[in-house]
Amino acid sequence: MALNPNSKAFLLFNMLFLLGNIASAATVFTIQNQCSYTIWPGTLSGNGAAILGKGGFSLAPGASVNLTAPSGWSGRFWARTGCKFDGAGHGQCTTGNCPGGLNCIGGGTPPVTLAEFTIGSAGNGGKDFYDVSLVDGYNVGVGIWANGGTGDCQYAGCVADLNNVCPRELRVRGGGGGGGGSVVACKSACLAFNTEEFCCTGEHSTPETCSATRYSEIFKKACPTAYSYAYDDASSTFTCSGSSYRITFCPRGSS
Repeated sequence: MALNPNSKAFLLFNMLFLLGNIASAATVFTIQNQCSYTIWPGTLSGNGAAILGKGGFSLAPGASVNLTAPSGWSGRFWARTGCKFDGAGHGQCTTGNCPGGLNCIGGGTPPVTLAEFTIGSAGNGGKDFYDVSLVDGYNVGVGIWANGGTGDCQYAGCVADLNNVCPRELRVRGGGGGGGGSVVACKSACLAFNTEEFCCTGEHSTPETCSATRYSEIFKKACPTAYSYAYDDASSTFTCSGSSYRITFCPRGSS
């Protein structure tokens, strides 16, 4: 039997239909900690988009949380290590520190490994774009897996522990998860030397004039599916549609 367009049943049907579409457009991120120590994931949303996970939270070894992003959301996730916060959420972290304390209101201080996303919307044909970036350096391994989507949907990430192979001139030492005095992060060459060649700025600000360096090649060899420098797009940006995503810190493998 057809529904009368003026009836309450018809209006309820339309409401449920719209809610169903909204729910299906949402993207679920599962944030997982496989590190042997507690991390404090940070989140940053772009263009005034919804803040996920209040900007940051604590995540014990083996724990995971689900965060839901609306259609068109863009932003990034990263791990903070060696954090100490008081009951009001004020404090500092050894790596990945951000303004705002426990609940970040800005990005993580380099060097930090980033998981970056732009979720599909009508404007980009419903396609998600995602990557793991070492352009700001490295502190903790990160892997991204797409689940249930269509399209390319490949793994992106960095399983290797770059702190173990970090050149001496890029090393950052501190407490962090690895203990006092150990290497807790690895700077990018841009952060360490701040030259146009390493930062892809000035005369080196285009893909034609900014190419891989001996430092970015160390990152790329260790982590082939992660961004190693600003124009490392071809093997580092991935796409998928209608997927949920698992973001694992200290992943044990890419499968």
